[in-house]
Amino acid sequence: MSEKTLYTLIVHSENIAGLLNQVTAVFTRRQINIESLNVSASSISGVHKYTITVWTDKDTIEKVVKQIEKKIDVLQAHYFVDDEIYFHEIALYKVATPEFQNTPEASKVIRKYNARIVEVNPVFAIVEKNGNSEDITSLYNELCALGCVLQFVRSGRVAITTSCFERVNEFLADREARYNASKKIE
Repeated sequence: MSEKTLYTLIVHSENIAGLLNQVTAVFTRRQINIESLNVSASSISGVHKYTITVWTDKDTIEKVVKQIEKKIDVLQAHYFVDDEIYFHEIALYKVATPEFQNTPEASKVIRKYNARIVEVNPVFAIVEKNGNSEDITSLYNELCALGCVLQFVRSGRVAITTSCFERVNEFLADREARYNASKKIE
């Protein structure tokens, strides 16, 4: 059996209702669990960007990307390993203010992870942490050990490639050039 690796897929698509379901169905059919999923508008008007992380092997991820690219409203799909992208997550921790204030160690833990307190009231405080998954989890574990966590939420991964160009921009420019060339022939 092949060794599993954490892959990040970046999919660019038209902004069409129901496409997310089609994309996630590709993973469901292959019984691949999605670790994180983030969908948002991209820098290109009318184009959305999906950032999906999954644990799988290289052969399977290549097949998944090919299947996703076959979807009619998908412009492009690519997969990456961690050293080919810059990625981040965000987490929010709601901590009980009395316990938090009565535990001197709590503020040291916040500083240790370069987190920041964004809200404080007599009942709770909100701590925000941006960074990698391991640091977000470690901060959560340390705050839990102090007995002050009321709620915790984290985002999915957001990622950009470390290459100097955006593949989808080149794809769209090439598509437009071919379209304009075909109009001249008519």
